[in-house]
Amino acid sequence: MRVLVACEFSQVVTKAFRGRGHEAYSCDLLPTKGNPDWHIQGDALKHLGEDWDLLIAHPPCKWLCAAMRTNAARKDRPEISANYERERDKAMDFVIAFYNAPIHKIAIENPIGYLNGNWRKPDQIIRPYMFGHHYKKDICLWLKNLSLLNPTVPLYPPKGSWKTLDFWSDKRNPDGYSLKSVTFSGIAKAMAEQWGVI
Repeated sequence: MRVLVACEFSQVVTKAFRGRGHEAYSCDLLPTKGNPDWHIQGDALKHLGEDWDLLIAHPPCKWLCAAMRTNAARKDRPEISANYERERDKAMDFVIAFYNAPIHKIAIENPIGYLNGNWRKPDQIIRPYMFGHHYKKDICLWLKNLSLLNPTVPLYPPKGSWKTLDFWSDKRNPDGYSLKSVTFSGIAKAMAEQWGVI
């Protein structure tokens, strides 16, 4: 199976599919943190017509997340308010371009935010603790010709002991890129195992 993982520089998902024998490539404007032979550096939209069997897209959530909408409403953040609607609409168009790509199987991942109320409800909301990670984070999936992901290693720690992800958490790269956007390995493994069926 030929797999394009759009907006991924970490190669966590790409490696999970490669590990199961698929021809998977990450694509991002950033250089990869993984194997450059498996990475396309550039605009993912320009590569959608290259005979892929599966697209997993992680479009940037900066202008689509609920937090940005809150920031845009603040009077002390005029630089955000002035650009919010324009940037949000550009981000929305980016998502729709992925969903309408000429690829049979498509998954789009994003947090709860603008897409939920202004496009359509996600097909599924998953959380890292369903796949073996002690973190709580709502991850929305919009799917086309794909099954819902089944939990693989559900963890149910005592109430109040969840770790949450935020911009100032310990999951942050030294070079300043937030690791919030990096897919948890347990979720990537589940995608490869459950969606990587030819």
